[in-house]
Amino acid sequence: MAIAEPWHVRSRGRECAAAQRPFLDGETIVTALFPDPESSGYLRRDYCVDGWAIYQETGGKPFSFWRTTYTATQNNDAAIAAERLSAEEILQRLVEEDEDHTENARFILAVMLERQKLLRETDSQRTPSGILRVYEHRKTGEVFIVKDPDIPLSQVEAVQNEVFILLENNGRTAVPEQEPTPQTPPDETHSSPADPAPTDSEEPAA
Repeated sequence: MAIAEPWHVRSRGRECAAAQRPFLDGETIVTALFPDPESSGYLRRDYCVDGWAIYQETGGKPFSFWRTTYTATQNNDAAIAAERLSAEEILQRLVEEDEDHTENARFILAVMLERQKLLRETDSQRTPSGILRVYEHRKTGEVFIVKDPDIPLSQVEAVQNEVFILLENNGRTAVPEQEPTPQTPPDETHSSPADPAPTDSEEPAA
């Protein structure tokens, strides 16, 4: 049984986790992921360059880390939502749901969004369960951890068709509902094959 893991790590913080000072718009920062001791997922912390240097002198080794540019959050949720592609919204939900049967689709969606320059791969780590690829949203700083399922070439077309169906159906697999087959009640005026045939002894006497 699969262990539910929060592969979708929320967007970046607004201040340095070490220096406790707000980030400046356009500032270079360091994003780091750490194993969460209370779950099977990961914690995110963001550092200014000086704060990261301080952490490296005293802290342990993170699961993954990379440099990125801090962009001040704009208080315009409608504008952000309008820019999001449906593929991005679907990936967010599938990653959070973390169901086994969507593993291949999640990876294809992540690669698609990377090619569209919405996500960038910041790291990859080999774990006992396979290769985990770390993607960062270029605008919001959200992090997605997606398992690379190493899809065989013979299955790529089928997975692409699955993703197409997801995009066409708002992230849900279009499975037509099957109506139950109506059961014809037995005709009480006729004997069924299971009914015993009448014997001579059951016939009325003359």
